[in-house]
Amino acid sequence: MTHRNIYRFLLPTKKNFVASVRLFSVSLKRLTEPKVKTFSIYRWNPDVPEEKPYMQNYHVNLNKCGPMVLDALIKIKNEIDPTLTFRRSCREGICGSCAMNIDGTNTLACISSIDTSSNKTSKIYPLPHMYIIKDLVPDMNNFYSQYSSIKPWLQRKKGNDSGPKQYLQSIEDRQKLAYRWLIDSRDAAMVERLKKLKDPYSVYRCHTIMNCTRTCPKGLNPGRAIAEIKKLLAKITEKKIQ
Repeated sequence: MTHRNIYRFLLPTKKNFVASVRLFSVSLKRLTEPKVKTFSIYRWNPDVPEEKPYMQNYHVNLNKCGPMVLDALIKIKNEIDPTLTFRRSCREGICGSCAMNIDGTNTLACISSIDTSSNKTSKIYPLPHMYIIKDLVPDMNNFYSQYSSIKPWLQRKKGNDSGPKQYLQSIEDRQKLAYRWLIDSRDAAMVERLKKLKDPYSVYRCHTIMNCTRTCPKGLNPGRAIAEIKKLLAKITEKKIQ
């Protein structure tokens, strides 16, 4: 014997129907009405040397913009002011190209959400500790020079063994690599690396404010790594005194 399922469809009452239409109308109005956000952006053009740096305001409709600050910058450049200059690449918080100071915090524009409060102006500056090429573009030459000075590659005292051998590390070793090359168990130049760091313009310039840790897009702890390097330097000094 076959049983057929019987469904009851309840039609909304006139009162509920009117309420639903009103709610839909309000929601649609919110989406169609412009939600304008003001961005105050640092501007400086080296081709106009007589003009000092200044802040320029741009007004963006957030209803027609992506959720991240980089989306707003791209919209401004494409639709409002093509002279606005900034770097960007991966848009996934990997490359660091779009690093800048947003509302007082050094961060990446591609992973920084727009503050949707339309009555609050968002202020965007280039990174404060670097020379500026133009607008929000910092000069990376000093960064790459400093990076090169730490010799970021493995240094071995013995020659490489031929054959299908590998330099394997344990999980415990890998967990120590916050300060990378100094503590890398495969590297044989730890003392030489520490000697390069032992000057007043290196790790001792860090005052342990921990801003780097708070703003690291990968959730790492550079402040702790620097503190560990200071400990290693202190041990070398103690050995010399003894």
